[in-house]
Amino acid sequence: MTISIIGTVGVPACYGGFESLVENLIPSQKIDLIYCTRKVYKQELIEHKGCKLKYWSLDANGFQSIPYDVLSIFHSLLFTRNDLLVLGVSGAIAIPFFKLFSNRQVVTNIDGLEWKRDKWGKTAKWFLKFSEKLAVKFSDVVIADNAAIAEHVENAYAKQSKVIAYGGDHALTASVSAEKGDFAMALCRIEPENNVQMILETFSQLPSRKLKFIGNWNNSEFGRTLKKRYASFENIEIVDPIYDLADLFKLRSKANIYIHGHSAGGTNPSLVEMMFFKVPIYCFDCNYNRASTENKANYFSSSAHLLKQLSVDDNNKECAANMLEIAERRYTWHIVKQQYEGLFND
Repeated sequence: MTISIIGTVGVPACYGGFESLVENLIPSQKIDLIYCTRKVYKQELIEHKGCKLKYWSLDANGFQSIPYDVLSIFHSLLFTRNDLLVLGVSGAIAIPFFKLFSNRQVVTNIDGLEWKRDKWGKTAKWFLKFSEKLAVKFSDVVIADNAAIAEHVENAYAKQSKVIAYGGDHALTASVSAEKGDFAMALCRIEPENNVQMILETFSQLPSRKLKFIGNWNNSEFGRTLKKRYASFENIEIVDPIYDLADLFKLRSKANIYIHGHSAGGTNPSLVEMMFFKVPIYCFDCNYNRASTENKANYFSSSAHLLKQLSVDDNNKECAANMLEIAERRYTWHIVKQQYEGLFND
């Protein structure tokens, strides 16, 4: 059994959760070919960590992710004998054809419930939900990165899925000091479903609490508007995106609490990464975040609720210790790779 990996920007990893996943699954005797977009790589490599690389001139994200993934699936069908590990559902319309013309296996990690995200219009949401349905129906194995996603798959499609999360220990580029700074930290893509405004509004009412909020503020009108509105508060520092892990480590290791506002998706990589830093975590109250943190974080559902939560520090030491224990038990790349390798062997 050899495998083609579909649906990532590519490797070496330079983008997000799926890319970090693939980077940490290789080298592997099972993985043969990884599809990449040449738009983010100055140099096209023939191979990386023993895996062949194939480049397309399309974007791996946004609308172009559909033809990008479809092209990858058909290329693998026609020019390899590989089974598929498909990451995301953008190109799921091609999976039925792959199964029709071959007896090879398809394993699909459906990611979060992309069709629920506020940023998509009605047509896009319909297409993404339809793609999810095709992926679940025609894949031999469905991977959910979160128990709440697995529950959705079972309820919506009457199909069992395999729960495999992401690793987060790659965020530890050095030993974490027990000495913390005096600021809270938040990190995310600046999108409405990440409750960015809710978090900023809370800290605008807490002048005694400092917040460093890292994100791609200039990529949308939504982000630019929030940046302009809240940058004037002395206790709020609006930080442009940081992609270097060593630079992120310096901030993460000094933060005294972490605020996680994601309301859509499954197991979020930035959350599991932060759990390794042994800090109290405040999550938006949804089933995905509760599943990721085993109901042991602090949870908020509104700005007023978060404001109240931040005024009570009774369980913060216990919360921080629980986050680290869960991370070390569930979210190391060694464990995740073992789970994928076991799946490949089966």
